[in-house]
Amino acid sequence: MNEPSITIRASSWAGLFDCAYRWEGIHLLKMRNTVGLRAALGTAIHAGAAVFDQARISGDTVTVDDAAGVLVDKLRDPENEYDPNKDDLTKPEAESIGITLLSKYCLEVSPNYNFVAVEMETKPMDIDCGGGIIVQLTGTMDRARIKKSTNGIGIADLKSSVKAVQEGTAVTKGHAAQVGTYELLFEHTTGEPITSEAEIIGLNTKGKAVIATGFISNAKKVMTGDQDNPGLIEFAADMFRSGRFYPNPKSLLCSEKYCPRWKTCHFKGD
Repeated sequence: MNEPSITIRASSWAGLFDCAYRWEGIHLLKMRNTVGLRAALGTAIHAGAAVFDQARISGDTVTVDDAAGVLVDKLRDPENEYDPNKDDLTKPEAESIGITLLSKYCLEVSPNYNFVAVEMETKPMDIDCGGGIIVQLTGTMDRARIKKSTNGIGIADLKSSVKAVQEGTAVTKGHAAQVGTYELLFEHTTGEPITSEAEIIGLNTKGKAVIATGFISNAKKVMTGDQDNPGLIEFAADMFRSGRFYPNPKSLLCSEKYCPRWKTCHFKGD
C-alpha cells in the first residue's frame, strides 16, 4: 500500500461522526480551542486511574493516595491548559470532585475487573478511501482498558462528564464509533479477536459522585457495516476522498466552549 495521505490519532475518530466540520477544524486545520476546567478535571481523573490500573497489571504498589497525587499534579500542570472562565468550577472544587471520584473508582470499581492493558499502544492501521487517499489511524486507546473475563477479551472505556451517568447507568449513546475503532485496532495490533461486548465506565463529575457501567454490542459492526448496510468507515472514506466534512449544528459540542470554528461557522444558525 502507498504512503498515508493523512495520519490521525485513533482517539479522535469518534468526533468525526459527531460534527465532521468541527473535527476537520481541530485535526486537519489545527485550529486550537482551550477547554474548560471540567475537561481538564476529566483528563486528571483519567491520569490517576491509569496509574492505578497499570500498577494492578504490573504488580506494583500504587495506593489510592498515590493515584490522587497524580490527579492533583495533572490538574495543576501548566501544560494541561484550560480557561477558568468556561466553567462554574474552582480549582479546589475540581480537586475535591476528582479525588472523591478517583477514590471510589480505585476502591470499588477497578478491583472488579481483570485488566490486561491500559491505554494500549496500537499498530498503525491504514484505511484506503479511494482516489489515492489513505488515512492512517495511530496512537493509543486513550482512556480505554483491555479487559479479560469468562466471555473473553473486550474493551472497557472510561468516560467522565457532567452527564456520564443517567438513571444509574453509564451513557453509551454516541460512543459506539470510538469503541468500535478500538476493537478494530486491538484485533489489527494483536491478531486476537474481540469476543466480549464493550463496556463504558461512566464517572459523573457534577453532583453526587456516581460511577456506573453500560454495555455496547456490535460496536465493530458499526464501523465496518455488513452486507446490507455500510459502516461508518465507508462514510468517513467519502468525506476524506471528497474533502467535504459535514457540519452538525445539533451536536452537543456546538458551542464556543467546545468548537474553535464556532465564531466563523455559518451553519450554527444564529
